[in-house]
Amino acid sequence: MRLSFRLRHLLLSQLFLLPALTFSSCSQNNSEPVEKWVIGLVSYDAGAQSLDKYQNFKEYLEKQTHKIIELEPALNELQAVQQINSKTWSVVFAPPGLAAIAIGKNQYTPIFPLQGLNNLRSVLLVRDDSPFKNISDLANKVVALGQPGSAAGYYLPLYDLYGLTLKEIRFSSTPKTVLEWLSQGTIDAGALSEEEFQQYRNQFGTTKFRVLHTSRPVPAGVVLVSPAVDVNEQEQIKKAMSQATASIVEDAGYIPDAKLPDYTQFVKLVEKVRPLEAQVKKKPAVLEFNQNNAATSQPQ
Repeated sequence: MRLSFRLRHLLLSQLFLLPALTFSSCSQNNSEPVEKWVIGLVSYDAGAQSLDKYQNFKEYLEKQTHKIIELEPALNELQAVQQINSKTWSVVFAPPGLAAIAIGKNQYTPIFPLQGLNNLRSVLLVRDDSPFKNISDLANKVVALGQPGSAAGYYLPLYDLYGLTLKEIRFSSTPKTVLEWLSQGTIDAGALSEEEFQQYRNQFGTTKFRVLHTSRPVPAGVVLVSPAVDVNEQEQIKKAMSQATASIVEDAGYIPDAKLPDYTQFVKLVEKVRPLEAQVKKKPAVLEFNQNNAATSQPQ
């Protein structure tokens, strides 16, 4: 009788425990992980330091969207292009070259213009003591460009150098490095934006530089949203960013109440230039299209 009582007590205990265990198990299974969005930007050599000004924006967006927000800086455009091609970046603070690739090739959606120049231009620079007077004088010379993905450092100068044969094209990871190479005399000319030239031009002692050629203008950079983000959530991001405080907007560097720039023509320019990419790493670099695509791709 004592054994039966104990057994009955044990069975009753198990019956009372079962609902609790079932409820706990269901609760665990129904709890879904919080989605993470990655915000990408190009920081060159600033690295993690460049993220400080985005910290308030990050915290604000997390609160408004109930998502985990991660800031990810790319040290150059080449790294940024890889992240855009893989759609790793949910939101991108994109300068014009990256924006053209993201919009034209990867279906990213622009939502706000970035602060900065509305008419960015590229300049081809030489040392002030250089004998070169025209862009055609760079034939069979060594020219430095930026990374693929850069409007001012790569796409615009390639467009303007079309038709030339260069001894070599060297690729710089940062705009400042182009001026360092020019100062050292290891290249004959180099490309970067007008804005970057003004920023760095006085950091090389007595070396003086001269603008050999100035490109056509391109649109301002934009904030982009990945097609991998749900349409309703894209609207959620746009609404939250448009309602952010003035200090958050200023630190993050976008303009919530301005008209978006038109990227139609610049996307076409980038598409025209991209067939030249097969030539740029060759020595010499013959910047002409092959016969199969020359009729349709030649810059105008």
